Amino acid sequence: MQPVSAPGFVFGTVGAPASTPKKPGGSAGAAQHLATLGLHAYELAWVQSVRVKEATCADIRRAAAEAGVHLSVHAPYFINLNAHDQEWPKSRKRLMDAAHFGNLAGATDIVFHPGSYFGRDPAEVLPLATERLRGCVAELRSAGNPVTLRPETMGKSAMLGSLADVLILAREVPGVEPCLDFSHLHARAGDGSMNSRGEWELALGAYAEVLGAAALRRLHCHLSGIEYGPKGERHHLMLGDSDLRLEELLQALHASGCAGRILCESPVMDVDARRIQRAYLELAPG
Repeated sequence: MQPVSAPGFVFGTVGAPASTPKKPGGSAGAAQHLATLGLHAYELAWVQSVRVKEATCADIRRAAAEAGVHLSVHAPYFINLNAHDQEWPKSRKRLMDAAHFGNLAGATDIVFHPGSYFGRDPAEVLPLATERLRGCVAELRSAGNPVTLRPETMGKSAMLGSLADVLILAREVPGVEPCLDFSHLHARAGDGSMNSRGEWELALGAYAEVLGAAALRRLHCHLSGIEYGPKGERHHLMLGDSDLRLEELLQALHASGCAGRILCESPVMDVDARRIQRAYLELAPG
């Protein structure tokens, strides 16, 4: 299939879709497979641990480059910028390993869950989270590693990762920018809010106000259907099985002059990724 593009955005999946052929298989094969579907973004889902050899990273880098696929990494879930002092070294190593091997594999962005408030106020938690993140970026740069670290917006109100949280982290630490998970933002309050074009445009306006209008041209986004309750996210759904108003979100992105990557996390990722792509192309034909 010929590549399908939309002005400013590339589309893809977080992890290898189930439709990936067994041969050549692996992440290199997934990148090639996505390109045949007209999808040109792929997030390596190293969500349990980072167990990859340098030779494998070289294979992934080569395959993605040949297929014209943009790479990122989803770091292990078990990272917490607010971890207790004795636990922080383990969290830090997970993030730094993802950044090191991700860079070797050709990834430009490292997405991670920023952690938990542990019942404390965000204002108490963010200074420590900022200090720790600043140290991570400093070490990466001293090693010549240029990746962008992207704390993800989270779907539960108990978790560090509101839109305000990730904007503060990005404002305070050069080399850090948010990963906007739109489904998480919709689910976080548990009341069905963040689901209209107006609300999304306000959020994107706040993003530009804090990080500059140019930051809207390098967005890194997650998107899927989602089920939620009073405390926020429960689990991901297909877009067609959820109440998320996809068209209004895409209208807000288009009207706000946004660009970057949109990666799907629905249960059948490649199907919904192509649905998102088609819907965006109707707004902004290439």
